[in-house]
Amino acid sequence: MEYRHLGSSGLKVSSLALGGWITMGDRVDATTVRSIVELAVDRGINLFDLADSYAAGEAERVFGSVLGNFKRSDLVISSKVALPVGPGPNDSGLSRKHIMESLSQTLDNLGTPYVDLYFCHREDPSTPLEETLRAMDDLIRQGKVLYWGTSVWRPRTLYRAHRLARKLGLHPPRVEQPPYNLIDRWVEKRVVPTVKRLGMGLTVWSPLAGGILTGKYNDGIPTGSRGDTTPWVQKYMEPKILDCVREFCLRANELSIEPGTLALAWLLKQKGVSSIITGATHPDQLERNLKALEVDLTPVQIRSLSRCFSR
Repeated sequence: MEYRHLGSSGLKVSSLALGGWITMGDRVDATTVRSIVELAVDRGINLFDLADSYAAGEAERVFGSVLGNFKRSDLVISSKVALPVGPGPNDSGLSRKHIMESLSQTLDNLGTPYVDLYFCHREDPSTPLEETLRAMDDLIRQGKVLYWGTSVWRPRTLYRAHRLARKLGLHPPRVEQPPYNLIDRWVEKRVVPTVKRLGMGLTVWSPLAGGILTGKYNDGIPTGSRGDTTPWVQKYMEPKILDCVREFCLRANELSIEPGTLALAWLLKQKGVSSIITGATHPDQLERNLKALEVDLTPVQIRSLSRCFSR
C-alpha cells in the first residue's frame, strides 16, 4: 500500500480507501462488512469513509460494530454532516446546532471518542460560513475531530473559508472530497489547482462512475440495476459516453487488465489525489480494486486512456 500526505498536513492516508456509501448497512450485511474491513486493514487500507446519512446511520453503526477488532490509532475514520438525517428543520445543514448534534450521534454510532476527518457534506448557503467554521474549530479543540474538510464545495467557497479561518485564527478545512473519474474530470480545471494552492488534500469518490467504467453496461442496462434506477448513474448512460467506455474497455483488454482496475490505476496517477474512495459488496470486489496498486502505467498510456473520453 502507498500512503500519501493529506495535502500539507502531517496525516498520511492510504491511496485506496474503503467507503460505506450504499454498501455498509444497506446492501451489505454486518458479517460481510466485517470480512471486507478485515481484508482492507490486512492489505494496508487505513482510511474508512462514512457519513451520518449513509443508510440512515446504519453504515456508521455496522462499521462501529467491527471497530473494536482493530487498534484505533491505526485507522483514519471519516464521517460527514449536512445532508438530511430527519424531517425536522434542524436535521440538515451546517448550523452549529446540527453539526454538534450530528457528531454526537456519529460518535455514539461508531463507539469511538473522535473521528480523524469530519466533512461538511455539501455547502449550506443558509448558514453563515463563520458559524460553520467556529463549530468545526471548537470540535477540533475539544479533541472530537482531528481535521475537518469539505465535500463538493466550490473553489470560491474554499478560498473564503481559508481567508476567514486566517482572519479569525481558526482551523481551516484540510481536505476536499469531490467525484472524480475518467468521465467526470471537471475537477481538473479549478478544484485541483485550488486545493493545491490552499494546501488541501483530495479524497475522491465515484472513481468508477457508478460502475460504468467496469463495462457492465456496455451491452445494455439490466432492469433494476443501478444504471436503471439511480439518477446519478443514469446521467452516464448517454450513447456517446457508452461508446467511450467501450473504447476504454478495448484498451483494457489490450493491456490484459480488468476495466475497473485500470480506471482506478489511471486515477491513482492524477495530480493532487490523496486517496480514492472505493466501495465493495464482497471481499473479492475489494481484491480486484486493490490490484490497481500493481498497475504501473506509463505517461503515454495515461494520455491514451484519457483520450478515450476526450471526444
